[in-house]
Amino acid sequence: MNQAKDTRKGAGLSHEEILRYSRHLLLPEVGIEGQMKLKDAAVLVVGTGGLGSPAAMYLAAAGVGRIGLVDYDVVEATNLQRQIIHGEATLGERKVLSARDRLLDINADIAVEVYDQVFTSENAMRIAEPYGLIIDGSDNFPTRYLINDLCVLTGKPNVHGSIFRFEGQLSVFWAEKGPCYRCLFPDPPPPGLIPSCDESGVFGVLPGTIGTLQAAEALKLILGVGEPMIGRLLLYDALQGSFDIVRFNKNPDCKICSERPEIANLIDYAAFCGVPGHDQQHAALDAEWEIEPRDLAERLKRGERLRLIDVREPHEMKISELEGQELIPLGSLAARMRELDSDEQIVLFCKSGTRSSRALLMLAGAGFANVQNLRGGINAWAREIDPGLPVY
Repeated sequence: MNQAKDTRKGAGLSHEEILRYSRHLLLPEVGIEGQMKLKDAAVLVVGTGGLGSPAAMYLAAAGVGRIGLVDYDVVEATNLQRQIIHGEATLGERKVLSARDRLLDINADIAVEVYDQVFTSENAMRIAEPYGLIIDGSDNFPTRYLINDLCVLTGKPNVHGSIFRFEGQLSVFWAEKGPCYRCLFPDPPPPGLIPSCDESGVFGVLPGTIGTLQAAEALKLILGVGEPMIGRLLLYDALQGSFDIVRFNKNPDCKICSERPEIANLIDYAAFCGVPGHDQQHAALDAEWEIEPRDLAERLKRGERLRLIDVREPHEMKISELEGQELIPLGSLAARMRELDSDEQIVLFCKSGTRSSRALLMLAGAGFANVQNLRGGINAWAREIDPGLPVY
């Protein structure tokens, strides 16, 4: 027997919900009907880091009924400077579980689904299927292109955000109503051109600004109010305190959202971008090109003549350094290569081994054969050899 439809004002919202969302209900652009749209909505947040933290928290506070969280990492101390969904009490926990508990503490009436796995071409369609829109809180180009192509192929809007040092970007890519990410960025940058936050740093409040704006765009899309950032790219400079907007159009030759697309399925995005899609993947060097911290310590103790080249930035030496090192930042290495002797035994290092791996490939390509990379960088040295050095 069918129940009669409840036509009372506020039907579908409990008295407690009406009280909780009363400041929304006072907005004519939201009201009871809009709050019900939020309650019935399902949003997938890819990444529970700097961008995903504020985005997911504000979605939960706003009453979005179902939130999906995708991440594969654990909470580390270096996250806490900007990833505000996590705290000291959850260090070492899976990020999705830490984030889920925080969201349910904000709003116990919502449903939070967790996907403790890398977001890949193999699982993206399955994970995204129940959700109406996706918030891109990723920090690498393979995942950004994956999310874009997934959204184009499934007709979902993609609320995009990205950050770098003191600068952030925001847009909404929705191929059914405007350009997609590939329209603006048809090709990824060359591998190694743009360093990660782990290598370059990020202003702690910056992802809070961009992630909150992503939440605002998601709520606007769900409510059907305002003007979404479709066809517009917001550029935020935290140092200047400036916001600029660049308008762009759909690319008629776009490989996925044009009338004659070349891409009909999700592809291998790590291969397309030439970089790993997550830090569980490392561009491993052959064993002979790397040296373990303990092996380096033993060789130095024996008095072997080794030239230690630090390819970090100068300000990083104020954090930690090795005795006898020389500083040649990665960006200067090509121009200063003549300062190195190919007959010398050279050991390259950086913070974690990533930049020095690129430096090694550069030197090896120039004919240097007696060069090795310190596996794990100076952080590994601090952990294994010299606990008096800080890890950063």
